[in-house]
Amino acid sequence: MLDNQHLFCYLFHMGVKSFNRADHLANERTFLAWIRTNLGIMAFGFVVERFSFFIREIASAIGKSGAPEPTSAPGYSSIFGISLVAIGALLCVFAFFKFKKTEKEIDEETCQPSHGLVTLLALGVFLVGVFLIIYLIDSQTTVSRAT
Repeated sequence: MLDNQHLFCYLFHMGVKSFNRADHLANERTFLAWIRTNLGIMAFGFVVERFSFFIREIASAIGKSGAPEPTSAPGYSSIFGISLVAIGALLCVFAFFKFKKTEKEIDEETCQPSHGLVTLLALGVFLVGVFLIIYLIDSQTTVSRAT
């Protein structure tokens, strides 16, 4: 059985420039963190979309019982929820390609930081926040007009 030093020497002589296990493990942890983040985005989108369905069903039930129908904002929440699920799935694909690119760069010892995926996610979260603010303000003004 080879110890780490002999394994490194063997791989070096076989043409592998570097065998940095810690870098590869860090790359894998980063990839898994991206996957967890994207699963959270998709789960939030699912909850938003299902909640809009729940609100429509409640409004329908209230309308059938003779109570006045509640006024609600236009059906943005369903579109927003589906969009979040799609964005989360798309970011999973981007995260995979980033993982493979970094893996290759580690092997070739040419690893350079890239900010594309991070910028995309930050911009996406910012836009989600702006949309939520607009949606909540619109919902609040619609409820205020109804009372």
